Amino acid sequence: MTAATHSTLFPQVPETPDAVLDGLDPEQREVALALHGPVCVLAGAGTGKTRAITHRIAYGVRAGILQPATVLAVTFTNRAAGEMRGRLRQLGATGVQARTFHSAALRQLQYFWPKAVGGELPRLLERKVQLVAEAAARCELRLDRNELRDVTSEIEWAKVTQTVPADYPAAVAKTQRDAPRDPAVLSQIYSTYEQLKRDRSVIDFEDVLLLTVGILQDRSDIAEHVRGQYQHFVVDEYQDVSPLQQRLLDLWVGDRDDLCVVGDASQTIYSFTGATPDHLLNFRTRHPGATVVKLVRDYRSTPQVVHLANGLLSQAHGKAADHRLELVSQRDKGPEPAYTEYSDEPTEAEGTARRIRDLVAAGVPAGEIAVLYRVNSQSEVYEQALADAGVPYQLRGAERFFERAEVREAGTALRGAARAGGNDSLLDGAEDLASQVRAVLSTKGWTSRPPAGSGAVRDRWESLAALVRLAEDFETAKPGATLTDLVRELDERAAAQHAPTVQGVTLASLHSAKGLEWDAVFLVGLTEGMMPIAYAKTDEQVEEERRLMYVGITRARVHLSLSWALSRSPGGRASRRPTRFLNGLRPGSAGAGTRGGVGGGGGIDRGSGRAAVERTPAVERKPRSPVRCRVCGRTLTDAGEMKLMRCEECPSDMDEALYGRLYDWRAAQAALLGQPDFCVFTEKTLMAIAEAVPSTEGELVVIAGVGNRKLSRFGTDVLAICAGEAIDGEPEEGADET
Repeated sequence: MTAATHSTLFPQVPETPDAVLDGLDPEQREVALALHGPVCVLAGAGTGKTRAITHRIAYGVRAGILQPATVLAVTFTNRAAGEMRGRLRQLGATGVQARTFHSAALRQLQYFWPKAVGGELPRLLERKVQLVAEAAARCELRLDRNELRDVTSEIEWAKVTQTVPADYPAAVAKTQRDAPRDPAVLSQIYSTYEQLKRDRSVIDFEDVLLLTVGILQDRSDIAEHVRGQYQHFVVDEYQDVSPLQQRLLDLWVGDRDDLCVVGDASQTIYSFTGATPDHLLNFRTRHPGATVVKLVRDYRSTPQVVHLANGLLSQAHGKAADHRLELVSQRDKGPEPAYTEYSDEPTEAEGTARRIRDLVAAGVPAGEIAVLYRVNSQSEVYEQALADAGVPYQLRGAERFFERAEVREAGTALRGAARAGGNDSLLDGAEDLASQVRAVLSTKGWTSRPPAGSGAVRDRWESLAALVRLAEDFETAKPGATLTDLVRELDERAAAQHAPTVQGVTLASLHSAKGLEWDAVFLVGLTEGMMPIAYAKTDEQVEEERRLMYVGITRARVHLSLSWALSRSPGGRASRRPTRFLNGLRPGSAGAGTRGGVGGGGGIDRGSGRAAVERTPAVERKPRSPVRCRVCGRTLTDAGEMKLMRCEECPSDMDEALYGRLYDWRAAQAALLGQPDFCVFTEKTLMAIAEAVPSTEGELVVIAGVGNRKLSRFGTDVLAICAGEAIDGEPEEGADET
């Protein structure tokens, strides 16, 4: 290990307190030195807030102003708390407690329960869904898995907003919340759930906070004990604090003012869980003498990305918008954001995959690229497009499309209907393929009308709706296709998308991308109804959608691409409109020239000097001569048969030994390149090669699934194997990793 590598992995602890301040910008330094009285840090995306607050704690400890054991830093995830502890150790500030709200409260509850209540603390319920299901059953309701998840989430929301069962219906009406069930029914389930917990002496995670609050309120001696232990508090991501967490924080702090909060109201995207930016926005009202520091120097993104993010927020409305931060990029100039309009969703996915492949070929690591979308059901078309392009990918915060429970169940039902064929009464009157699929999925609770609101039920509906759309598109591309044909197509897609997880492009929803960043970000599906989402009805709900898009934009360091499709499927009516959030920002939209020309990447209008939106129509494929089976002469329509150049049932003259060598070589290549096997060649392509036994590049390149790109990468090895020559199994030197 070199000295440089060692210093990167094991950074040297600053020798003096003043050395802790080295490298901080003026505003970060102001945060680090503000060690007394209430402090409010308004920190924009990419401005180094974690750096500022950890250096603040470390400086206070190293200078002897703060005692490590008296400092409690709280945040919202175990990952964030772990990162904070690691940074503090590197700065020489050991002994400081950095925990989540729940973790800190649970430790206190376990310690004080015997004294405050007596006996052992009730058992913590790790998963409350089963108990919610029992509560619903006692209310004579049978809920499926997705309904249970939504009802459970609703109970959690009620508890963190300190809403008791009797008050739940009124709270729903007041907040204009979309409840998954009738509020009166939910109130009954909620009340029964609470009674079941009492009967069985168990508590849930929300109870951990509620019980800690109750003990601190009722027992002044215990509250003083806690305040004597912790005298200095730091709260990260303060815009996400719920009313219950704020109540606990108030009891921890008491009548003192040793509190530092850090947040950004423009990144409040979890209000559906009870989070509210009001505590951050009202901090100076509650603490009139507070020191307020704004961090606006953006170290993450280029000026072009920051300019678009600022422009998006400049059009926002509401209280959070009144406190927005105008970011200033500290990076060198980069490429303009690219705006691309596609004719349909498959073309959008294919175009995105091509651009990603080009970025990887240009040296951007696949792990530094992300495709972000509004809902998880959008992932399937991008999973397919990336697989077809030979680009490895990984999903974050969701299962792969074909691994989702509802998709697996639907696949089983479709296979059963396909096996039954014309004997299935369910399909009576369903003449076309799409109608048959709708009929089968209706047995799984799918309807043509989406359920109200968001949540697991809506997610399930979106996944099944994606299967219906896939069937419609498959029938358009292959008139006369049967249910059996569709099932085979689904199986092939599932096989391609079940490849082992490797280092690759990240596919993620906008919510699950919070806190992350990449060199290149593709924001896709930016149409009205998806961004903002169709069920965002109130002004505040629409503004939260705008903030969600802002979070997506600010995940990009250098490359940012924004795209939308005018229709869902090829040949469909171009009735969609780009998201209203880009009005005045994207080229060609109303007012686009008034902001100094927020750039686009799809070609330049040289007369105006402004970037233009690239409009990409559906790919027009040249008519091809019919592909005929080389054994029996029948016209082939199945993609797999076309690759083999023969019918599946026709006898194969494949060289089995050659196929075995090609199969082993493909596995070695995939391992060396860190990619799934199919990214080298699919099994059908290997079979076609083993049947044709090409001896020249011309004979190899015409085999379906090879093409010029793979010929240049793998052709030498494949021809050598076909000629019976030995190879070392190493990939071609300089081969890209797409």
